[in-house]
Amino acid sequence: MESEFDRFAAEGYSELLRDPIRDKFGSGSRFFLERKLVLLRDFYRRRGTRTESTTWLDVGCGEGQLLALGKRYFRDVAGCDVSEGMIRHSEGLNIRRQESQHRIPFADGSFDLVTVVCVYHHVRVSDRAALTSDVPRVLKPGGIFCIIEHNPFNPVTRLIVRRSPLDVQAHLLSAASARRLVRAAGMKVIETRYFLYFPERFFNRMASLEAKLSPIPLGGQYAVFCRND
Repeated sequence: MESEFDRFAAEGYSELLRDPIRDKFGSGSRFFLERKLVLLRDFYRRRGTRTESTTWLDVGCGEGQLLALGKRYFRDVAGCDVSEGMIRHSEGLNIRRQESQHRIPFADGSFDLVTVVCVYHHVRVSDRAALTSDVPRVLKPGGIFCIIEHNPFNPVTRLIVRRSPLDVQAHLLSAASARRLVRAAGMKVIETRYFLYFPERFFNRMASLEAKLSPIPLGGQYAVFCRND
């Protein structure tokens, strides 16, 4: 199955991500990746669980940058993506080609945590339920599923998405729609957190304030955490 991201990989994915507003908010992709990783680790910390004992699958992992950054904090990490071109750049990681958006290429009950990070807005609306419904299969009982997406209610986010060549065909997913998807797939929603309120140059001084703002649906992105009951 050919993916539009095969073309993006050939054209230079990192360069296509660049945007003047995005670049002023965070200097390069690492800041945005680190914020997501902090969000995941904080979720487990608040529940008294160490991520070092957790197995993690990132669906739609692209070049595997988030996995590469976070693997030292987890027991084992793996990924999958529909784009052969993207995963060619993921040397040293356990990343598999996902032949169909409807089927995750890993065995039943393999992971404690499954993430889908900024992927759903590239998935056709008609395919989103099928992708979500396969997540509980690869999760262990009681495992955690996390959707991280752009917040369509943040005007700056909408502007960046509208200008990005990567997002020409994007359809943003609201947190409410994400919660409906996971509930329809039989998972229980635990919490929704909004983040990316403050740019990189202010974040270290304002991290505690951002944590207090996390229930308010104005951050640049959000995370919906769910449990596979």
